Amino acid sequence: MPDHVHLVLTPLRDENGLFSVAEIMQGIKSSSAHQINRALNRTGQVWQHESFDHVLRREEGIEAKVEYVIQNPVRAGLVRNISEYPWLWINKTKTKM
Repeated sequence: MPDHVHLVLTPLRDENGLFSVAEIMQGIKSSSAHQINRALNRTGQVWQHESFDHVLRREEGIEAKVEYVIQNPVRAGLVRNISEYPWLWINKTKTKM
């Protein structure tokens, strides 16, 4: 997506417990911002401070959420078919899709 990112992930655990969504997002935003700024030969803020995070509850169907994420480029009019979208990655060993 040109202006946002969707992720479906399972937090990892260390000796202190699960990593929080805030910790995960900080790591992703920090690392990617450094790489983006380096690639564009610039400095400064890349990402907005806020983000919309949603933690699935057990009764929510992950399949529907994953399908929403997968179809987002089609709904946004970026591609006609999701197979045309080069930035989609699905770990096919972990999913039935």
